[in-house]
Amino acid sequence: MTHRGAPDVPDLGSPPRSDKNRRQYSPAGDSRGTGWFDPPCHVASGQRCCRIPSPMLPSAALDYQLDESLIATRPAEPRESARLMVVSRSDPDRLEHLRIADLPALLGPENVLVFNRTRVLPARFVGRNIETGGHVEGLWLHDRTDRPARAWETYIKARRFRPGRQVELERHDGRASGVVLSLVERTSADGAWLVDVSDARLRPTPEILDEVGLTPLPPYIRGARKRAGLDVPDATDREMYQTMFAGASGGGPVQGSVAAPTAGLHFTPALLERLEQSGVRRAEVTLHVGAGTFKPIEAEHVEEHAMHSEWCRLGEGAWVMDCPCRVIAVGSTSARTLESFAHRAPPRAEWLSTDLLISPGYAWKRVEGMLTNFHLPRSTLLAMVAGFLPGGIEQVLRLYRIAMERNYRFYSYGDAMLILP
Repeated sequence: MTHRGAPDVPDLGSPPRSDKNRRQYSPAGDSRGTGWFDPPCHVASGQRCCRIPSPMLPSAALDYQLDESLIATRPAEPRESARLMVVSRSDPDRLEHLRIADLPALLGPENVLVFNRTRVLPARFVGRNIETGGHVEGLWLHDRTDRPARAWETYIKARRFRPGRQVELERHDGRASGVVLSLVERTSADGAWLVDVSDARLRPTPEILDEVGLTPLPPYIRGARKRAGLDVPDATDREMYQTMFAGASGGGPVQGSVAAPTAGLHFTPALLERLEQSGVRRAEVTLHVGAGTFKPIEAEHVEEHAMHSEWCRLGEGAWVMDCPCRVIAVGSTSARTLESFAHRAPPRAEWLSTDLLISPGYAWKRVEGMLTNFHLPRSTLLAMVAGFLPGGIEQVLRLYRIAMERNYRFYSYGDAMLILP
């Protein structure tokens, strides 16, 4: 069986785009001192920054076929035993097959590894339709702060739902939680709904999700497990699908992520200690990953794709923007954060809503190396890697074919590629 193309997941990670919801909150405020602003500058308005003139890339060029047996259904154990393909932007002949554990021998004091410290929330939920008793499944996307009462943006799998319907969420043991979602309006044709949230205990969203939520594993992992007859407890995935860098939820316009920054899953405290002994420095930034990260590119050309928005901040990692060091982004989310802020002059906003799309022809400003997993066909993540390697998508697909021949494990729980300067 082959796996082709990205799963048909709607663009659910973006803040609402309608005019009445277009304003977005920034703790830093705007020039009017209100704390509200329109999506900032060119990075968040969909314009493409610092592009080298080049032909547009047909989306079909990002297609490839993968045998489902190569989809990783759980991380390598131990984490640093995952395989590592090593290539170089400046040396097209360099190709090594190592392990994540070899990173301390590959990097030195001139390097800074930049990690994403976002926390994955247990964003999947199940419940029952109060009117009919029917089973309902959904996904929390983000809180809606533009409502007078508690409200969420969600994705709900129900074709015939209409405003006014109510869903009572279930706890992990199947009992009623007392949390009721009241459907207000459909916010996209793909199944996104604005819902009011009723909770007698008035708990913050992370506490509610801890009680009722399930790990938001990508559909391709759940599907591969089901077809292979694998049953992994959710409690196990809650631990496996979280990086060691995950910080506390909250503190910004979005509470957390609905997908993991998967390159960070390869690291352990022991590996970090060895990297530190090699002189490698580290920094942490935050990008809260939205469900739009799974949305396949449907436009004819990659550059025409309506890129989803995600919130990011530099925080204590801001020093890397001006550091005379070699920045190695751990994952596409760290890379997207650094490049988004590279287009803003200091002082840089505390939080930035970015829809920066990186593809071949993009002129990189801060990231010089990248550690990244093997990505889905026709995805913006694959387009980013194609924009990072000098040989573009042709080089990426050639390396992916080599990875398949050598039985590398693909996608979120899979192996990785280190792209050195």
